[in-house]
Amino acid sequence: MIRQLREAYNKSFTEEKYQKLCESLVIENRYKSKFRIAETPIFIPEDLYAKLLKAGDQLIDFLTSDKFKSVSETVLSKVGRNIPAEDSNSTFLQLDFGISRDTTGNLFPYLIEMQGFPSLYFFQSMLSKAYKQFFDVPAEMNNYFGGLDEQSYLSLMREIIVGDSRPENTVLLEIDPENQNTAIDFYATREKLGIKVLDLKDVKIEGRDLYYLENGRKVAIERIYNRVIFDELDQRKDLNLQFDFTQDINAFWVGHPNWYFKISKYILPFIENIPYVPETRFLNTYASIPENLQDYVLKPLFSFSGSGVVFNVHQSDIDQVKDPENWVLQKKVHYEPVIESINPAEPVKCEIRLMYVWKQGAARPQLINNIVRLSKGDMIGVKFNKDKDWVGASCAYHS
Repeated sequence: MIRQLREAYNKSFTEEKYQKLCESLVIENRYKSKFRIAETPIFIPEDLYAKLLKAGDQLIDFLTSDKFKSVSETVLSKVGRNIPAEDSNSTFLQLDFGISRDTTGNLFPYLIEMQGFPSLYFFQSMLSKAYKQFFDVPAEMNNYFGGLDEQSYLSLMREIIVGDSRPENTVLLEIDPENQNTAIDFYATREKLGIKVLDLKDVKIEGRDLYYLENGRKVAIERIYNRVIFDELDQRKDLNLQFDFTQDINAFWVGHPNWYFKISKYILPFIENIPYVPETRFLNTYASIPENLQDYVLKPLFSFSGSGVVFNVHQSDIDQVKDPENWVLQKKVHYEPVIESINPAEPVKCEIRLMYVWKQGAARPQLINNIVRLSKGDMIGVKFNKDKDWVGASCAYHS
């Protein structure tokens, strides 16, 4: 989106460089990305950068307000899940913005979703470094925020996740981690922090104490970097687990699971007077369904990674919903194809995720990194971009 940098990048692009970049994104000579890596990063112009920061600040104003506290308290009873020992704030925050244009024709970020859950913090560090290694990205362009560089970023993530514990007593917890689409991030985390990547079924419990077995030795679990998605947990009836999330335990949640529900699509209808948030309403609050359904997206409240979202909405989709209180209609954001690709020269749409960490007790979260998803389809995601290039996972650089 910075024309001079885009033209220079595209001119110097070669498939050979791109293949080398992809081949370099391997952890422990074993773990590779299961999702597509885009051929290019994006370069954020100053005006869009300023709007993204402002949007993030306004949303954080809401998340630190009494209104959010009141609204979010209702969601746990709604989902029937309240995990003990909730902390004072979400340790992680993700804000996803679709890049569109405002009424004046200028680039503008519109909030798509928000999550109180971890994201690809370690893979993104790898990816941004790789683009600079294999392509001509100016040294002054940065993917980190707040004056961070690679080393200070990793130090901060170590402080957040491991804290004053030891790496062996800190676990990244997931269901069948090696087979998850985001597995490369789990093992990048292990490589950088030395923590254990642990399958949920391997958690043992005695009283309130958790542990895992390492070569027959009991290793205490003191801190849990939780990556378990409740959508999957609820669907996996085959799991024979000793540990249940509702148990009161002698371990600290790094990213308490309650925030997965508290900061989610559920709170979007309650956000008012923020221009970066498109109109979003609970489906059951409509006296009559809008006739212009083509201008809306239908979303289930607690799905993850786009699961269940209906992009081209018809009345028949509405009629099939059995629990309208658990769905929202969101005004559709028309992603602007603002990135020039080559071979073929088809413009690309983008979504930018601002990634935050929030130290316990801090007044506000800290913006530290970003994720970009590039698309040529109607939506961001693999199934909408089959057999296309210059799409997939990427990152954004700013000056």
